[in-house]
Amino acid sequence: MRSMLIPLALFSASALAGPECTTAEKSEWQDPGKFQEALKAEGYEIKKFKVTSGNCYEIYGWNKARQKVEIYFDPVSGKPVKTNIED
Repeated sequence: MRSMLIPLALFSASALAGPECTTAEKSEWQDPGKFQEALKAEGYEIKKFKVTSGNCYEIYGWNKARQKVEIYFDPVSGKPVKTNIED
């Protein structure tokens, strides 16, 4: 029974992990403050901003359509890698 729990635990942890956004050095990343300002200029309201262990910029907040969003961005290109929208 014990040997079955370990693979299940590993699967559960990996299923919850965010995406891998970049392997670029942090010196190549966009400035986080300027990146957030650009998103706000596009109509996003940012409640929380963080850098993930998958080397992403992640925001929680609302898009210009007032939908609640969680978005992972490539910090080099600024392009979304994964988006979750809640109506």
